[in-house]
Amino acid sequence: MNSDIEITSMRNSADLVVGVLKSLANTDRLMILCHLAQKELNVSQIEQITQINQPTLSQQLMMLRKSNVVTTRRDGKQIYYSIKDPNLITVLQTLYNLYCGKAFETV
Repeated sequence: MNSDIEITSMRNSADLVVGVLKSLANTDRLMILCHLAQKELNVSQIEQITQINQPTLSQQLMMLRKSNVVTTRRDGKQIYYSIKDPNLITVLQTLYNLYCGKAFETV
């Protein structure tokens, strides 16, 4: 019985990780998430920083919402996005350190 609970827990965790990895497996979404890992941003700020134009930006933000990776809040007419799970911020920081930091430049 204990083994069944462990396998169910592992499967649920694996499903969660697959969802997160799918959200990272797109250049535009990865760029958006990298910036959101630093701070909460509204749609216009995301568009300006990433240089991803509408309607592509809206489509990618919708995908991130559907995959439950980001959370939103409304302030007047502005919608602000932030990363929902702090573990994803750690993953993004690790990817940055591995592939964008100085360590990667020496490889």
